[in-house]
Amino acid sequence: MQNIPGPLREVVEQLSSLPGVGPKSALRMALTLLKMPRERANGVGQAILDLRENLCLCEECACLAEASPCAICADPSRETDQLCVVPEWDALLAMEDMGVFRGRYLVLGGLLSPLDGVSPANLETDRLRRHLRAGHVRELILALGATLDAEATASFIKNMVGADFSGITVSRLAQGIPMGGEVKFMDRETLRQSLVHRQKV
Repeated sequence: MQNIPGPLREVVEQLSSLPGVGPKSALRMALTLLKMPRERANGVGQAILDLRENLCLCEECACLAEASPCAICADPSRETDQLCVVPEWDALLAMEDMGVFRGRYLVLGGLLSPLDGVSPANLETDRLRRHLRAGHVRELILALGATLDAEATASFIKNMVGADFSGITVSRLAQGIPMGGEVKFMDRETLRQSLVHRQKV
């Protein structure tokens, strides 16, 4: 990387700081931008600048939106008694892509991670409490994943609801063997989760 011109190196370093982008991928992206017609490259740059200017956080669910409240929160056909808590906005998109869930969402803004300095104060826990205090929510669905941080976050939320809010059911997405998977190929933790969260047939 030391042999490439300074301005190109700067772009490569900026791109490679993005999640999932290594130096080689960043160099390919930068060279692609260089080969583009000037107007198109300017359009890419302007779109990136406009991204921060034209998006906001929904005051209801904390998801990215062009206006607040977002389209989901402003939809009167959505159920108000089910609130699905997701860690980030991309998890909300994945849930919506199914086209099955008709309740509301809350984007937590991450997961508890003491090692990384992420505490309840860094997450949207106050916004969650506000929703629960409003008295509409009957079921809180935790769609947080199956990592250690997700488990810690789920435990914190469950304890918070149990201590401060009666009459609210806390549920989580089922965990275990994926569709098409075979028991003999599953890792020990997946099998454990499958057994713990087994269902009647």
